Amino acid sequence: MKVMVLVKATADSEAGVMPTTELFEAMGKFNEELVNAGVMLAGEGLKPSSSGARIAFDGPSRRVIDGPFAETRELVAGFWLWQVRSMDEAIEWAKRCPNPMPGPSELEIRPLYEAEDFGAEFTPELREQEDRLRERLGN
Repeated sequence: MKVMVLVKATADSEAGVMPTTELFEAMGKFNEELVNAGVMLAGEGLKPSSSGARIAFDGPSRRVIDGPFAETRELVAGFWLWQVRSMDEAIEWAKRCPNPMPGPSELEIRPLYEAEDFGAEFTPELREQEDRLRERLGN
């Protein structure tokens, strides 16, 4: 199963406080362990929400909302995409992660949908289209 591990934002990450050399080293070592185990598929840090934008949808209308966004605890500061056997395995890996922030912080683990999760609405034709797109992306 694939899971996305979200590094929740903090006041420090939203202020653009950069990680220390020690944290870079610890995260580099952790990421290397993930890669060596065949778990890590991708991972990146995100700039503060002040650098971002949201697009609000209401029927056919679109509205751009420039950052920063107020609710820090609802924001994401980074992510990993992992391939694991189970949610339990993902939790065990996450518990080994160095604290990603200077103070208290959280990781959130969310399973990705797989084709069989969608039922009959995801027709064979739509599955073929998805497979073609994934092949083009190298997934």
